Amino acid sequence: MWLSTLGLLVTFGIGILVAPRAAAAPLKKVSTIGVLSVASPPSAPDWQQRSVLLQELRHLGWREGENVTVEFRWASGWVERSADLAAELVGLPVDVIVADNVALICAVQHATTTIPIVMFSVNDPVAEGFIASLARPGGNITGVDASFIAGLGGKQLEVLTEVVPPGTRAALLFDPAPSSSDTRTVAGMLHEVQVAAQALGIPLQVLEVREPDEFASAFDTARREGAGALLVLPSIVFGLHQRRLAALALEHRLPAIFWRRSFPEAGGLLAYGPQNADLRRRVAYYVDRILKGATPADLPVERPTKFELVINLKIAQELGLTIPPTLLFQANEIIR
Repeated sequence: MWLSTLGLLVTFGIGILVAPRAAAAPLKKVSTIGVLSVASPPSAPDWQQRSVLLQELRHLGWREGENVTVEFRWASGWVERSADLAAELVGLPVDVIVADNVALICAVQHATTTIPIVMFSVNDPVAEGFIASLARPGGNITGVDASFIAGLGGKQLEVLTEVVPPGTRAALLFDPAPSSSDTRTVAGMLHEVQVAAQALGIPLQVLEVREPDEFASAFDTARREGAGALLVLPSIVFGLHQRRLAALALEHRLPAIFWRRSFPEAGGLLAYGPQNADLRRRVAYYVDRILKGATPADLPVERPTKFELVINLKIAQELGLTIPPTLLFQANEIIR
């Protein structure tokens, strides 16, 4: 009986030692998101707290250091680095890759056919061969198609004409280089603005700019030939030099309209275009769905549904302009 009791105690003791290990919860998987951006690394120390993408991911329950790691790679405008940066992310490896430029999306597409890719595309993703259709992308790519809708260039010109005297000659700045946001889209917008200018009776001066070194001479030419307003079409080069373009427009006394709100925030006068922050939040939605098991091929690609008008009243005052009350009423944001 003593031996039997001893055996029970030994067995019970072993059970106490083994049971907690058997009952321990499995380690939570930490997912890895790769972000490949055409921009330069942000200089602000709190940029991660202000990032719309990261904010929305946190809102969806993804917190860096707890259940997710985010690996950033920055092209700093050098799209020639796309292949190397894409290969770095694929080699880590990562669970999903976010890419925000046609050259970067193309590089990641060539680097992997298995890792899901969430695109923030400012071009036509079907024409580029990234997806089969908006409704059923197929393959390993889905995301947001932020390419510019028909009529946007004409609308921008109309807004610009409301803040300058009737018949004011307008200059149009565009980048015809293949590295621009999307050559086809920009060419379409150029034609659209030309048609709108003719309908509005506005003399239009087209200026081609491929490099930052050409900015100053383009503005000098615009003023020399009598331009009194400026419309800037989408371009990677222009997007990377927002403050410089805004400063040149102010220096040359050219009321200017751009395609996204960050330009008025950087000292430009006007912006009209898709609501960029909303689109970035939708990118986070796709990342969330994929990390939870969704297949890119089955996630329809979204297009912009919200547009915004942003006016910098401080710059208007410096240019001696009076913004019409009707335009102020339409504005989504007024910077004072």
